[in-house]
Amino acid sequence: MPRVWDVPVQDPTRVRDVRVAAEEAAALAGLDEQRTAAVSLVATELATNLLKYAQAGRVLIDAVDPPLAREGRPGRAVQIVAVDHGPGIADPAGAQRDGFSSGGSLGAGLGTCRRLADDFGLHSVPGRGTVAMARVGPAAGRPDRGGESSGDLGVRAGGVNVPFAGADFSGDAWAWVRSGDRTTLMLADGLGHGSEAARASTAAVEELRRWARLPPAEALRKLHTALAGTRGAAVAVAQLDTWTGRLRFAGIGNVSARLREGDRWRSLLSRPGIVGVHRPHTVREDEFPWTAGSLLILHTDGLPGRWTPPPDTGRPPADPAVTAAVTVRDAGSSARPVRDDTAVAVLAPVPSERP
Repeated sequence: MPRVWDVPVQDPTRVRDVRVAAEEAAALAGLDEQRTAAVSLVATELATNLLKYAQAGRVLIDAVDPPLAREGRPGRAVQIVAVDHGPGIADPAGAQRDGFSSGGSLGAGLGTCRRLADDFGLHSVPGRGTVAMARVGPAAGRPDRGGESSGDLGVRAGGVNVPFAGADFSGDAWAWVRSGDRTTLMLADGLGHGSEAARASTAAVEELRRWARLPPAEALRKLHTALAGTRGAAVAVAQLDTWTGRLRFAGIGNVSARLREGDRWRSLLSRPGIVGVHRPHTVREDEFPWTAGSLLILHTDGLPGRWTPPPDTGRPPADPAVTAAVTVRDAGSSARPVRDDTAVAVLAPVPSERP
C-alpha cells in the first residue's frame, strides 16, 4: 500500500516534519541522493513560505506517476503540494522568479523550487489563498521544462490524496495508464478508511494496469473479480481515445465526476454498488466529445457530491495536480467535517504553448 502524507504546518517545528516526510517519500520513489536532496530543499522552502506569508497551511506529499503518459510504467516522482487560505499573490508569475520578495504574499524561495523541480505549478488569487506544487523525479530522463515531447498524447493527469485524520495510508487511490491511443484514468475509494480500505483501492490500481486497454465498463468487470475478498471499493474509470477525440466513462459507487463542456459542467453518473462486493448486472458506459477546452475532475466522497467547479477551474492551463489541490481546498467546508479520505484526480489537455 502506498504511503501518503498530510502535514499541517502551524509552527516552525512542523517544517522539519515536512522535510522528513518528503525524504521518506523520496526513498519510496527510489530517488538517488542528489534528487532526494532536491526534494528535501523544495519541501523545506514550501513549508517555510506557508508560515512566513500565510501563517499556516498544509503540505501534501505523495509518490506519483509523472503527469504525461508514456508507454509502460514510468518512474515515480515525489509530489509536494503546499495549500493555504492566506492573502494570495498579486503577481504569481513574478513570484516564481529568483530574488522575488514581497512582504504581503508568498514568494521567497519559489524560484529555487521551480529550478529544482521537474514540474512546478502555482495557483493564487488574492483573498482566496495559494497552492504551490512541485514534482521531483529520477535524474535520468528528466523532461523538458514544458514536459512535452513528440511521444506525448496531448493529455496529462494528476491528483492529490488526503488521508483521513492524518493517517499513514489513504483508502483512496488514483492511477492512469496509457495503452496505444487510449489513456485511462481511474479513481478508487476503498470502503471505509484505514489500511483495509487502502488494500482494496491498491488492488484496483494494480488490476487497472493489467486491463487498461479495455473499455471502462469491461475494466470494471475485471476489477470486480480482483477485489473479491477485500472490503470493496467505489470506482470510476474514464478512458480517452485521442485518435477519435472521445471520452468514455463508467462508474460504480459514490465517486463523483465532472466534465467541462465549453462554459458548463456536466455531472457523469455512476451506478449504485460496490466493486468486489456487489456489482450491478449492467454497467452504464457513457461517451462524450473531448476538445482542447475539456477538463475532467473525479473526486471521492470526502468532498460534497453536489459541488460545482467555479468557472476559472484549471485556467489558465494548470498542472492537473494543482487543479486537484485547489478543488480539495475550495470544495471543502468547515461546516461539513471530513469523515473520510479525500482524493481528486484530473485529466486535462496539454497546453499548446510552453510557459
